[in-house]
Amino acid sequence: MSRGAEALDLPVWNTASALSWGSRRSNAMAHLDSDVKEESLREDLKFYFMNPCEKYRARHQIPWKLGLQILKILMVTTQLIRFGLSNQLVVAFKEENTVAFKYLFLKGYSGTDEDNYSCSVYNQEDAYESIFYAVNQYHRLKNISLGTVGYGENEENKIGLKVCKQHYKKGAMFPLKETLNIYSDIETDCIYLDLRALSRNSEDWKNSSFFTLEFYRLLQVKISFRLKGIDLQTILSRELPDCYVFQNTITFDNKAHSGKIKIYFDSDANIEECKGLNISGSVQKNTQYVLAFDAFVIVICLASLILCTRSIVLALRLRKRFLKFFLEKYQRHVCNADQWEFINGWYVLVIISDLMTIIGSILKMEIQVKFVALNTVSECLFSLVNGDDMFATFAQIQQKSILVWLFSRLYLYSFISLFIYMILSLFIALITDSYDTIKKYQQNGFPMTDLQEFLKECSSQEECQKESSALLSCMCCLRRKESDNNLILTN
Repeated sequence: MSRGAEALDLPVWNTASALSWGSRRSNAMAHLDSDVKEESLREDLKFYFMNPCEKYRARHQIPWKLGLQILKILMVTTQLIRFGLSNQLVVAFKEENTVAFKYLFLKGYSGTDEDNYSCSVYNQEDAYESIFYAVNQYHRLKNISLGTVGYGENEENKIGLKVCKQHYKKGAMFPLKETLNIYSDIETDCIYLDLRALSRNSEDWKNSSFFTLEFYRLLQVKISFRLKGIDLQTILSRELPDCYVFQNTITFDNKAHSGKIKIYFDSDANIEECKGLNISGSVQKNTQYVLAFDAFVIVICLASLILCTRSIVLALRLRKRFLKFFLEKYQRHVCNADQWEFINGWYVLVIISDLMTIIGSILKMEIQVKFVALNTVSECLFSLVNGDDMFATFAQIQQKSILVWLFSRLYLYSFISLFIYMILSLFIALITDSYDTIKKYQQNGFPMTDLQEFLKECSSQEECQKESSALLSCMCCLRRKESDNNLILTN
């Protein structure tokens, strides 16, 4: 009976032991799974916060984003240099023609503008002579001009100039009684002087009642005309020349009524395709390569934009894993500062830069740059960093095009803010930090190199043995297979 009872009790004891062992095994497996997840998360976090060189050494992952950023910098720099150099001749031709027009049509022009206007007159005789001088110079243009300019048609396909005067509607002045009556409504009268009429008799138009000016109620006189020109200096580069249309305006401003009439000269130049050119030995402009290069820049920026956006998305997913793990294990939320560590600010700046580069590449042919050559750009930007030429640069940028004005303001403000308030402060911080580091090393000694750390012995033999035994046990646990677990359970 005892043997039977023992025989009957043996399976019960084995079943209970097996159930207890299975429960411990499941708990151990759950704990091991938690440790594996924690270790995997820790490895992913370490890998995320590594720099590209450390990532390559850790997992031999090629830093595609870094290489793409270097390629993008080279290509965008090349694009800007090519765009600046290609527009160098255009800007020089426009500016030199504007100066030549001032000498041609403004009587007594000294070569330098007075503040924001070209010149001024102080009596009625000089005012009349300046107006008549501009008209006569327009009539004699072909005989006096040194440039490749000629007459251009206006909106009505007529050749000539338009003179408009703006004055108060009514008025009466009695200096003896010190009285002045002005009706504040403004009237504008215009006269069109055809080139044929000027050629027939150059004195008849001067005797017109239109040129009898009442200066006490005169606001301004505006003379406008169009000229056409051809830029022949491109032939030296074996390219077809460009044709230009200059919309010139001479304004005699008397709005202040201070006894001084300011004379403004304004010239807007537009490029048009030349017709009927026959120049032997020239090479026609081939814009296909430039367009292909710009398209490649856009593709590179799009690739950079996609990769940086992907990195931010992966970082947000990793942050979500970390927040969930931290909440499950420690039952509390992660602080905001640690959460923002997952957002790489450089990626955000690269994305913004890519968007701006793509937009600029698309619109770069529509934007005409405030610079003549690459050295002028460098000198101007260096002066802006030092604050030497800031006001003059802002004042010289014309407001003819809203797009150019907004782009130039945005570029200058961002450049000045970036370099004066950030880059220079960063240089000062680096110098200060280097000084503190060197001072600390001189007091406490320089840090040990890897070779010195390797040759350094452990402080105690027990710590070395503990570390080695713990390392061996960890390696044994990792190497254990699933079949070993089944063998232990069976035994």
